[in-house]
Amino acid sequence: MKRGFWLVLAVTVILAMAISGFAQSQDSQVKGTIIVPQSTRGLAPGMVRTHLLIFRPDNWTPNNPPANAETPGSIACIYGVTPPTNGCPRSGSPVASGGTNAIAVVDYGHNSTLQSDFNTFNAYYGLPTQTLQFICDCGDCPSSDGSGWDVETALDTQYSHAMAPNAQIIVAQFCSDPFQGGTSAAEYLAGVAVAGLGGGEVSNSFSYGTPEDPSELDWDQYMTQSKVVYFASAGDSGLGPAYPSVSPNVVSAGGTTVIRSSGQFQGVEHCWSDSGGGISQYEPKPNYQLLIGNVTGAHRGTPDWGSDADPNSGVAMYSTTGCGGWCQVGGTSVSSPTMAGITNAAGSFANHTASELQKTYSYYKNPGLYRQIFYDVTVGNNGSPAKLGWDQCTGLGAPRKLSGF
Repeated sequence: MKRGFWLVLAVTVILAMAISGFAQSQDSQVKGTIIVPQSTRGLAPGMVRTHLLIFRPDNWTPNNPPANAETPGSIACIYGVTPPTNGCPRSGSPVASGGTNAIAVVDYGHNSTLQSDFNTFNAYYGLPTQTLQFICDCGDCPSSDGSGWDVETALDTQYSHAMAPNAQIIVAQFCSDPFQGGTSAAEYLAGVAVAGLGGGEVSNSFSYGTPEDPSELDWDQYMTQSKVVYFASAGDSGLGPAYPSVSPNVVSAGGTTVIRSSGQFQGVEHCWSDSGGGISQYEPKPNYQLLIGNVTGAHRGTPDWGSDADPNSGVAMYSTTGCGGWCQVGGTSVSSPTMAGITNAAGSFANHTASELQKTYSYYKNPGLYRQIFYDVTVGNNGSPAKLGWDQCTGLGAPRKLSGF
């Protein structure tokens, strides 16, 4: 596969990275800016990049979580990981207590403060401590500090753990490309490591961007480990399918905006306008999508599910090297580890990803059951409008009932 991975290390905190645009939160009109880290900007088409965006309120301080950021408790409440709490408050919603076996997150390089940042995050929110496990596909991974990948890795570990705190978190680090090297690549090693601990999930908060490359078909085989469900971010540039999200062997994670009124969540989410999604040019339609064949035609459609990704309704996280402390982040880089954690918390260790998706797409046959398991997002547009049923922004919709996963 003729792909490349180039990375420019900017030895600066996130505040010095490129700033793009102006935004307001969906709830209390908090003004701020969207920051696009180097890892998300990328250098050229076809180079692997994150789907991470940072929302910095005008009154931002790294000393405390941003007041309007979603938290481990509120996200667990919104997606049915914990018993319902009225309004799913950002402060005061109970944190999750489930999870088992393992979740691996696949990221570039090594973040020097990852474990200590993980400890700080867990202590603040009352989540259990854990010693992270590490894999590096080249033996001695380079530093990711100050590149944006450090923030990405911190996010991935913190929110997969927040949804499934009893699952062992494995950080599968790559040195040049997550698929380079076949069975020696970080992606393959992540699945093997998870299977070795009894099964679980692998989360990929990156893609090669658009357009697709036909040689991506050669890499699908590395996401087929038994008892492992793979996830991948759908993107952050609106309509357009990207690999590995379009692989039939992953759950494609689209993005929503969490809507609050006077601080209260009323069960409503909208399609996030920058959520990735679309219909693959090359990946054939998998059996689990036969029910939506009238929409996707002969090819794989993405995403499959959606969850919070809008940086304006983003989550609070902690990163010393990237944020100087607390910050608020969004992008479908949030969706992938969150959904991996949700699926782990449900105790779902399917034979493979297709089994998991066959189960959730089967709800589509029963409208009453479908509406219990998913919130059908029908408002918003990412270049393709959200609508009743499956669409190219949030897929089947946003999770609501843990037992369905």
